[in-house]
Amino acid sequence: MSFFSSKFIFLVSVLIGLPGTALAATAGSGGQIDLTSHWAGYVSIAIFVIAYALVMAEEFTHMRKSKPVLLAAGMIWAIVAWVYASNGLTHAAEVAVRHNILEFAELFLFLLVAMTYINAMEERLVFETLRVKLVCAGYSLRKLFWITGVLAFFISPIADNLTTALLMCAVVMAIGKGNVKFVSLACINIVVAANAGGAFSPFGDITTLMVWQKGIVDFWTFFNLFIPSAVNWLVPAVIMSFAVPNAQPAACEGDVTMKRGAVVVMALFLLTIITAVSFHNFLHLPPMMGMMTGLAYLKLYGYYLKKTHKNGPGSAGHDPVKAEERLGDTVAFDIFKKIARAEWDTLMFFYGVILCVGGLGFIGYLAMASQVMYIGWGTTPANIMVGVLSAIVDNIPVMFAVLTMKPDMSTGQWLLATLTAGVGGSMLSIGSAAGVALMGQARGMYTFFGHLKWMPVIALGYAASIYVHFLVNSRFFDGVPL
Repeated sequence: MSFFSSKFIFLVSVLIGLPGTALAATAGSGGQIDLTSHWAGYVSIAIFVIAYALVMAEEFTHMRKSKPVLLAAGMIWAIVAWVYASNGLTHAAEVAVRHNILEFAELFLFLLVAMTYINAMEERLVFETLRVKLVCAGYSLRKLFWITGVLAFFISPIADNLTTALLMCAVVMAIGKGNVKFVSLACINIVVAANAGGAFSPFGDITTLMVWQKGIVDFWTFFNLFIPSAVNWLVPAVIMSFAVPNAQPAACEGDVTMKRGAVVVMALFLLTIITAVSFHNFLHLPPMMGMMTGLAYLKLYGYYLKKTHKNGPGSAGHDPVKAEERLGDTVAFDIFKKIARAEWDTLMFFYGVILCVGGLGFIGYLAMASQVMYIGWGTTPANIMVGVLSAIVDNIPVMFAVLTMKPDMSTGQWLLATLTAGVGGSMLSIGSAAGVALMGQARGMYTFFGHLKWMPVIALGYAASIYVHFLVNSRFFDGVPL
């Protein structure tokens, strides 16, 4: 890795470490120890850079991305805890790491429920049925590229960009089969569209939720980002569409019928999303609680499917074919098998990243970074950089950092920060939860370097969306320096 790349990732590490830094000021009776110029800080940064380099090289090393960051997280916190304990602050690191674990637990449980529903719908042949219907409709791969992109853009504001991307990727995987080029381009398009769609809705992305719940931007003001978000997706989508093979998918394989209970499972998934949004918006509870409540819906319905399953002895004259025709499945529904099939590598990767950046934040680099960005560079360049940083790490800790710093900005600048944090992560596959999840779901076809190849056109859409925001939302900047 070049010196420039190392310095750039170092800056990223500095900027995303807010949660730990905020805690460090109050951790232990003796306060915070400044480790920014200490050997422990330098070693921790080096560990993180090496770990992330291995994540980026997953396509070549074939070592799953969770492994290096899990090790890095443990090493960073061990170093920090040892330094603090040596200075008599035996519980400071413990308090900080528990906070980071709580951050991960909320994300983990949210993702686990989403993945479980996706697996349940896949097992009930929802996506295979959709694939057959789309194929038999006579659409080319290029038209399917646009259909999945449009659906991702307009579903993500209602649900969220992660679950939307998982849904659309499952459809693309079913349609594309072994066409690696189509699956790769379609997944890139889905990530960009889902992230862009979530940026203009108060509950379309975790970052917009955080800004809304803080009371900084009111509910309806977010929808002023619709046009900039659409531009962000359409610019790269138009360019990429010319590279999509204009071929027909495999011929129809016959009629496919969804298994018993498939429609109910889909309805329960929608109800789960509504529950999560309602818990967060009206009860001021974490969305994760709504998602886990929704998992109970699926568990109870799975119990019903299992109890009413009649493919055992004496059913349909011991003829499994007739039983399948009558009930739509030959194996009883088992919810725990759906949970077991979750993308555990992705979930462990998020644990490692959150703990790594939390440790780097606890070391104390954030104050230095905020001084450089919002005071030295100015508000607009700083908010544009927020999006660039979101391309390397998840946008949630980046936006949380901005919200905790809470710089004095106009509504237009807060909208800009929301836009860039929401769509900036599209520039790299590891920059958003949607991209990371799809790398796991479409392993071997949608990869970090496959996405990186199209980063220039995605960056073009990023720049265009910022320009359009200043153009169409200029009234939110009136009287306030940019």
